[in-house]
Amino acid sequence: MDAHEFYRGVAERTMLSKGEAADLTRAVLEVLAMRVSFGEVRHLIRALPDELAESVRWNSKGRRRFNLDDLIKRVSSRTGLNRTETMAGVEAVLLTLREAVDRKAFNDFVSQLPTEFTGLLQSPNP
Repeated sequence: MDAHEFYRGVAERTMLSKGEAADLTRAVLEVLAMRVSFGEVRHLIRALPDELAESVRWNSKGRRRFNLDDLIKRVSSRTGLNRTETMAGVEAVLLTLREAVDRKAFNDFVSQLPTEFTGLLQSPNP
């Protein structure tokens, strides 16, 4: 899956425009990259299309602890979306990420996220 297909998948799940979905995707990946170890960030970078990998690289300087509410606030402040739109957007990005990268890369990445984050992944595996 290339970056444009990724954005289209997020747009379809959120009913946002492709441009808004691209902004949302970059914001979610940037913020999530702050929450996991540098090793997992590197593994995810290798699994992502280059355009998306750049978003992850930007914030891979160190692991920070924050909860789902903080994630939503950070993404919302970057995108201008309201809380409901942002929550749906985070879910859409995670679900699309699960489809875009190999299972091991995805599982290793999300295994470092708190359960409240991964609780957004209620849709069945593709």
